[in-house]
Amino acid sequence: MTSISANLQAVHARIAAAARACGRDPQTVRLLAVSKTWGAGAVREAAAAGQHAFGENYVQEGCEKITALADATLEWHFIGPLQSNKTRAVAAHFHWVHSIDRLRIAERLSAQRDVHLPPLQVCVQVNVSGELSKSGVDPAAAVALARAVAALPRLRLRGLMCIPEPTADAAVLAARFGVLRSLQGELAAAGIVTDTLSMGMSHDLEAAVAAGATLVRVGTAIFGERGAQ
Repeated sequence: MTSISANLQAVHARIAAAARACGRDPQTVRLLAVSKTWGAGAVREAAAAGQHAFGENYVQEGCEKITALADATLEWHFIGPLQSNKTRAVAAHFHWVHSIDRLRIAERLSAQRDVHLPPLQVCVQVNVSGELSKSGVDPAAAVALARAVAALPRLRLRGLMCIPEPTADAAVLAARFGVLRSLQGELAAAGIVTDTLSMGMSHDLEAAVAAGATLVRVGTAIFGERGAQ
């Protein structure tokens, strides 16, 4: 059984190889370790191996972990669907939110972010595959939402996030990730400069890096299969 440290090394090697294959500097791609369903001990092990940023999908679980690991200097990203009644806890505990898909959520986060904390770093989630079961704003409405989010106090719009449907079709993946990159270009043309494309997971990070990902969200390849603890 491989260790979390060895798994992290392997993931970093995959990211570096993917970046070099498309002429990118591997340092332009950050790794977010998705620690949902894994305990504080697993996070500590990853942190001891040099991992700094962790992603959580569930508000209560994430907040409990953040509290338990308060002695460690870690960066916490909320990456799951966010309901209005959970925004206060996220605004208080997390450093980043990747999953803003409607203005009401952003407005609540803005209003509830403590003025003594740094601005909450946020991404607009885009439903690039049009799946009814998936969160995210329609690509046609993404620029307008991003513009509105960027204008809110206590938030800093960093970029866009997507979760395309699982597929082994390289052309489909490239097209899905390409939607996000195109939208980033549209934002820049509208005067909204962003630096983050949050896309790519354990199974498709190479395709995401080739399409311009600056942050990949990897859980299984680092911690193992869910429920295997």
